[in-house]
Amino acid sequence: MIGPRVTVAAGSVWAHGGNNPTRRDGNGQDSDPDNPDSPTIGVVVRTRPQTRKPAMYKVLMLNDDYTPMEFVVHVLERFFQKSREEATDIMLHVHKRGVGVCGVFTYEVAETKVTQVMDLARQNQHPLQCTIEKD
Repeated sequence: MIGPRVTVAAGSVWAHGGNNPTRRDGNGQDSDPDNPDSPTIGVVVRTRPQTRKPAMYKVLMLNDDYTPMEFVVHVLERFFQKSREEATDIMLHVHKRGVGVCGVFTYEVAETKVTQVMDLARQNQHPLQCTIEKD
């Protein structure tokens, strides 16, 4: 008994069924020269490109003894869309523990946020520091 024939790709001329090759006739139908009444199965295999989730990065804020707490809260509200309460909680965490997570983003977004924070801190003559760490 011969197994079903499988057409590997749309428009291909040859398919393979067991040990007997099949050929499409002029109408695009599979034909078996040994048994024209045999059933055929046509399968089109399409592959999708593999997509991966991008790597995520934490934006970390580092404590210093000179940047005013209110400025840190402002930065968290402005660049990380934190509410006043969330920003205050993060600021206190950074103040007490030395470092705190502002948010988790793709690399490009994290890098942009760090640059924006550091630029604003420099413009206001504050030594506030932020870094990126892979999540």
